[in-house]
Amino acid sequence: MTSKTFEVPNIGCAGCVQAISNELSELEGVSSISGDVGSKTMHVEYAPPATWEGIVATLKEIDYLPVAD
Repeated sequence: MTSKTFEVPNIGCAGCVQAISNELSELEGVSSISGDVGSKTMHVEYAPPATWEGIVATLKEIDYLPVAD
């Protein structure tokens, strides 16, 4: 299981966090997603077949690109 916390600068409200959570939860292997509007961060836990690259690609599709590590 891999765990990653990352910043998403254009999170502006709880609806943004929910939209990200909804999209990432559809990826096979993603087991946990949480977010914080105040810090504009998301936390995701995943295992194969999910990959960080796949998560970033999904976030890019919905215009919530994370800040690069």
